Amino acid sequence: MSVYKESLETSIVVASTREYSERKTGVVNVPIYLSSTFHQESFDEFGPYDYSRSGNPTRDALEKTIAELEGGTRGLAFASGIAAISSAFMLLSAGDHIVITEDVYGGTFRFVTEVLPRLGIEHTFVDFTNLEAVASAIRSNTKLIYIETPSNPCLGITDIAGIVELAKDNNCLTFLDNTFMTPLYQRPLDLGIDVVLHSATKFLSGHSDIIAGLAVTKDEELGKRLAFLQNSFGAILGAQDSFSLIQGIKTLSVRFEKSADSAQQIANYLTNHSLVEEVYYPGLSTHPGFEIHAQQATSPGAVLSFRLPTKAIAKAFVESLQIPVFAVSLGGVESILSHPAQMSHAAMPIDEREKRGITDGLLRFSVGIENVNDLIADFDQALQVAAKQKEKVGI
Repeated sequence: MSVYKESLETSIVVASTREYSERKTGVVNVPIYLSSTFHQESFDEFGPYDYSRSGNPTRDALEKTIAELEGGTRGLAFASGIAAISSAFMLLSAGDHIVITEDVYGGTFRFVTEVLPRLGIEHTFVDFTNLEAVASAIRSNTKLIYIETPSNPCLGITDIAGIVELAKDNNCLTFLDNTFMTPLYQRPLDLGIDVVLHSATKFLSGHSDIIAGLAVTKDEELGKRLAFLQNSFGAILGAQDSFSLIQGIKTLSVRFEKSADSAQQIANYLTNHSLVEEVYYPGLSTHPGFEIHAQQATSPGAVLSFRLPTKAIAKAFVESLQIPVFAVSLGGVESILSHPAQMSHAAMPIDEREKRGITDGLLRFSVGIENVNDLIADFDQALQVAAKQKEKVGI
């Protein structure tokens, strides 16, 4: 008699932990391996998984998926987009210098300006639409050039190939935040970028239900170094969220294509509206970087920003809308409107925001999968209310 037969509960536990995935079941979905630790059959030789911080089969499936989609050799899943970004920055050392685009996500700005200096890592913000300015900012100790294209929130466009050439000439790494485009519409590794980063909370997930970050490298050795940091810091994505993200990625193309098509129509509508001072969207021929973006990406995407005259007018517009949610984040199936000055870029001092065109009247709009005619009709009635606010204050 087995020693375990004396306890039915123990027998069930032993059987379930040893036989959980050995049989070929033909499952369509990747199983969710909700286990913190893994039994080792041998005293001296361990299997591929031992502790879920260091590796989990569900997360492993996700990491292989994003690596394949980006054309990389190593994918890594993190607890958030900023966890992926901050872990990648830890590839640097004290005394190193970063050249970074000035039009960058507020969380990245906060990490670069408030955390990295304490570690002895310097930075210079530059207008990345000007390659000469980028070249002039490179120092002897510059080890990284950090790109966000299209950038958040003014959709600035960086010439990826041009930056890569500069980086190679100066022996620098290149990181690129590909959140707005995803590998569906832009593949930076194919253009020579070293590390691609994502807030997978956004379009890759697409349902506003999880927080997740991803990183992909082309070079295997660099991937190993980043994996070491992932394990050391422990900011890993859990199995349940890894499963949800895999499911989200499956519908990326149908969601994103519809949203991008609607975004183009909404951008065209806003461009022709008298109350709107400026529209930022790389699908408009008037947008700076329109031609460069068309060369390196296959769609202008589903995010646009537009500027209204004042904060009060923007407030009247937002509070009159019926369909979009007013919230932090983007990339969901629901349309999401946000106020960068108070939301995504609140960590940025007001003078830094204004330098970058992030005024109190600027709004960012992530287009969802609702009927585009309904969205435009909603915008139209809300802009009428906002126009009355403008008349009231006599602007």
